[in-house]
Amino acid sequence: MDFFHPRKGRCSLEQMIEGIQSFVREDENAEYKIVIGTDSQTRNGETLFVTAIIVQRIGKGAVFYYTRFHHRAMKDLRYRIYRETEYSLACVEMLKEKGFFRFFSNLPMEIHLDVGQKGETRKLIQEVVGWVTSVGYTAKIKPESYAASAVADRFTK
Repeated sequence: MDFFHPRKGRCSLEQMIEGIQSFVREDENAEYKIVIGTDSQTRNGETLFVTAIIVQRIGKGAVFYYTRFHHRAMKDLRYRIYRETEYSLACVEMLKEKGFFRFFSNLPMEIHLDVGQKGETRKLIQEVVGWVTSVGYTAKIKPESYAASAVADRFTK
């Protein structure tokens, strides 16, 4: 699976992990948070999913990477939101398998969901937040879910 850094371009999972480790080593005394979120866009017969992985140095910037998944067009909003949540959680599992959290075991982590109190997605909040919290992660919704609604969204266009 390929990841992308906005300035460095394409990189492997291992290179992404090394980049994040370097970012954290620059200021080991700072406070950090890991945020993962997915957004999607359907057009031209396909749905593009983008998952963003952000490591935020609280009050002092952040580094982020993203990956893309192509799927045949999904018109059903519920199914698309479920798939977005699934991709975010799968990303966490992939990072776990690569030992990412041995280095970052103390860092708080949030899963950002592209749902909010306004619009059609409000009906799905309880379901997807429940899913994320039931597997042990903190879930954020709009307007606090910037990983999905701002960062990932930018790369679905």
